[in-house]
Amino acid sequence: MAGLVVFTLAALAEIAGCFAFWAVLRLGAPKPWLVAGVLSLILFATLLTRVEADYAGRAYAAYGGIYILASLGWLWLVEGARPDRFDVVGAALCLGGAAIILLAPRGA
Repeated sequence: MAGLVVFTLAALAEIAGCFAFWAVLRLGAPKPWLVAGVLSLILFATLLTRVEADYAGRAYAAYGGIYILASLGWLWLVEGARPDRFDVVGAALCLGGAAIILLAPRGA
């Protein structure tokens, strides 16, 4: 369960960091937002190293499902666009895949 919390916090940090760049380059936000974006991306990378996984690639793959779900939450809560049924089905498929990657029993 702690891994899910870390993945969620990492996703929020990554999305916020990337959105800062989006806001500056696409929406005309002030350039100092880039500093906040870089700091947020540093937090994201640091958080992702805290997940219990034997291999970084496996942690990143599992994280992908959480990132997609968090991105749709951002779409809805921050950008005001409600996810449609295709977003929901796609996120469910990705979360299922992430769960398989992260929780599968691994033999020695």
